[in-house]
Amino acid sequence: MKPYSLLTSILYIIGPILIIVSHIGSLLVFVTGLSWGAIAWILLLYFVRMLGTTGIYHRLLTHKSYQAPAPLLWIGCIVTASAGQMGPSWWKAHHMHHHQHSDQAFDTHSPYHPNQGLKGFYWSQGGWLLSPHFFPDKLPSDVESDLVLKVIDRLHFIPLVALGAISYFMGGLEYLGAFFLSTTLLFHGVQTVNSLSHLVGEQPFITDDHSRNSGLVAFLTLGEGWHNLHHAFQSSSRHGITIRDGQVIYLPDPTFSFIKLLEFLKLATKLRLPSEKDLLAKGRIQKVKNLELAIASDRSARSANS
Repeated sequence: MKPYSLLTSILYIIGPILIIVSHIGSLLVFVTGLSWGAIAWILLLYFVRMLGTTGIYHRLLTHKSYQAPAPLLWIGCIVTASAGQMGPSWWKAHHMHHHQHSDQAFDTHSPYHPNQGLKGFYWSQGGWLLSPHFFPDKLPSDVESDLVLKVIDRLHFIPLVALGAISYFMGGLEYLGAFFLSTTLLFHGVQTVNSLSHLVGEQPFITDDHSRNSGLVAFLTLGEGWHNLHHAFQSSSRHGITIRDGQVIYLPDPTFSFIKLLEFLKLATKLRLPSEKDLLAKGRIQKVKNLELAIASDRSARSANS
């Protein structure tokens, strides 16, 4: 039995239903066509709502990689809910569960469990949302203790429906179709972090999972695709970091730029970043070199003793 009410479960179910509606509604663009204004609307909605997902839901709400005033968090969560990303309690519950069991049997959206190959890709790209795993085992107490966040969580579908209505009144069926298409593209963009970022890319840092740095996913998700760094340093407000030839290299990370803008505007403080020393210490190549040096040292000691 889930530690939340039947009503909460019913309200949660509305989420995947609306995402399915968005997929079907996207077909409207083949009927109405798309003007330059509608294309701009697609891109604007994608960009703003993706920033809400990455900068607010992920780096602020879930990992607390920086601090921000409560009103900013509340507004950001409403914006992200309008993307069809469910509510803050639901989202954080699933994401923290993913980190706890990353790419293991209990990971709810790994491309390696319960299936691999194409079935595993389908599962991690969103198939898991249509299974009993959709319902989180428990909800985060810090989010649940904030009444505003709790209300946003339970009524997560209202911002999405409201944005669809606004789109329709702006430009009729053409803009409604643009809204549906933007929401669908964003949904799959976010899901590539679960799928492609655990299948394709580099692993510059030592982790206990298959997380990878993917430039393609980073482009689609405004920096979230530097996923291996994120799994190595979960609380880092910057994900765009790698190691090449024994040196720390900083990569494009639009979400981190957004956080830095908030800091400039005095809306973000205490940004958490790993030191270059810590980054190098967790580097995969450096670990191998250290192991090789340790083995060589041990052999030398044994040879001297003999």
